[in-house]
Amino acid sequence: MDELKYLLETSPPPFIFVSDPVGPRTSAKALRSLLSSLRPQLHFVQVNAIACFTPKLFYDVVLNGLAEWTPDWEEGCANWPGTSDFARYSDSLDGFMHGIKAVHGSLCQDEGSKKLVLAIEQSERLAEKLPEIIVPLTRLAEIVQLDVCVIFLSAASWEDIRPSLGAAEDPYYIDIPIPEKDAALQHLLSTFQAAQSEEDAEANTYHPTLAPAYQTFSSVLYDICAPFTHDPEEITYVAAACWPHFIQPVLDNYQRQLEGDDTMEIDGLSFVPTQAVRNRLTRYFAPSISSALDTLYPRSTDAQAWVEANKPTEEALLHAFPDLKPEKSRNNGGLDPQQSAVLPKEAEPDSRYKDLTRMAKFVLIASYIASMNPAKSDLRMFGRGLDEKKRKRRRIARVTKTKSGPVKIPQRFLGPAVFPLDRMLAILGALLEDNDNDDDDLRPSKMNFMVPGEYTDTEITRVGVYAIIVDLTSAQLLYRTTNTDKIDGPPMLKCGVSHEVVNALAKELDVPFNDLLWDFT
Repeated sequence: MDELKYLLETSPPPFIFVSDPVGPRTSAKALRSLLSSLRPQLHFVQVNAIACFTPKLFYDVVLNGLAEWTPDWEEGCANWPGTSDFARYSDSLDGFMHGIKAVHGSLCQDEGSKKLVLAIEQSERLAEKLPEIIVPLTRLAEIVQLDVCVIFLSAASWEDIRPSLGAAEDPYYIDIPIPEKDAALQHLLSTFQAAQSEEDAEANTYHPTLAPAYQTFSSVLYDICAPFTHDPEEITYVAAACWPHFIQPVLDNYQRQLEGDDTMEIDGLSFVPTQAVRNRLTRYFAPSISSALDTLYPRSTDAQAWVEANKPTEEALLHAFPDLKPEKSRNNGGLDPQQSAVLPKEAEPDSRYKDLTRMAKFVLIASYIASMNPAKSDLRMFGRGLDEKKRKRRRIARVTKTKSGPVKIPQRFLGPAVFPLDRMLAILGALLEDNDNDDDDLRPSKMNFMVPGEYTDTEITRVGVYAIIVDLTSAQLLYRTTNTDKIDGPPMLKCGVSHEVVNALAKELDVPFNDLLWDFT
């Protein structure tokens, strides 16, 4: 904006095109601030091409802005009356040109000769809604024979807006570069300073003494958002949603100190997080920031709804301050408080997976086994011969000799592998046959089957099992890797839960989970 400021202060060209494909909203605010600072030297109006979607509306807004006229509801919302020789300036383009001259003449009588600046933000919309006025606007100074400068601010290039046949005047180009990290962090810090207040220190997330913590948070936030967007407004929007969660454990710890010591003064200095606390908060909330970016950047939901749906729990407080003891009043799934502070969140099946049906839990166990075991091990792990031999897991022998070549990494550390649906259903049938086949069950539907395994083979082909798989996929506990339009071959899936969760579900169902893994270490 320094180049534009120099041009406006000296001798501006009649037509300037400012291109900012990254942050046009930020540039629009900077342009308004720049024009306001030069107001004694010039009169300006800045309009939005989206709001002015008809020629009459565009003409009225421009003339009212240049004449500093505000329509009043009590007086009928009348536009700028102008002079008596040409009363209706918004009926046509010719009337608009007469209106520009009338505004300039009125300003010269009151304050002397003045420059007029017409700034249009999001000007690419003119090519869609008002293409007939682009050429007259680019040649406005030539038509009205006055000192008028027209500025187009757009996220698109001039080549995308330029009318055909070369009738428009070539502009003076100004390209806004991509904001660097220091500039983006300075913008975030300015928003923090604008929102900060010293009132209600124990509940205020924008207290001045939290500025060092906000600098650390903004740096981590920018590193996560930079590969996807450099728009300062978008990064600020994500920061406004994530910052209260990031700093909430610090405020909770300060609140506990106030409750424990009634003589503590609220001076704003006792709850400044140390560097170690900031590092722990960064490690804990980095995945949450990525999740917020995935949801808020495409506007899948608004920031307020995301904040309400992702409130931090006591686990965040215990992670930031390991010396604290968890409150017994919290719902920890029936576990010991010391264990719940150490145990990962995914290992609490009673809190997240308590609503799953028994069959859904078996499906998750079968899916994890199918993701972790190689396909060639299924026959050995689950197959039965005539002699009903027991299945044996591969014996892991200690290697004493060093071998050349790459070291094979267990599948558990490589992550889940994809598997076909029919393979998972076969493993599910084996699990049900061995762990859900109660001889005392006298259900009529089960008494009709006499051959061993016939009942489980029928159960896994029921519609309810496929409905459970669809529900688990919708809940992102299973992931479908193939396209839904693909009809050749079975669907390919991948397990989406961790080893700790499946192990907890297996213990609940009395399934020997570790014995069913081919390469368990």
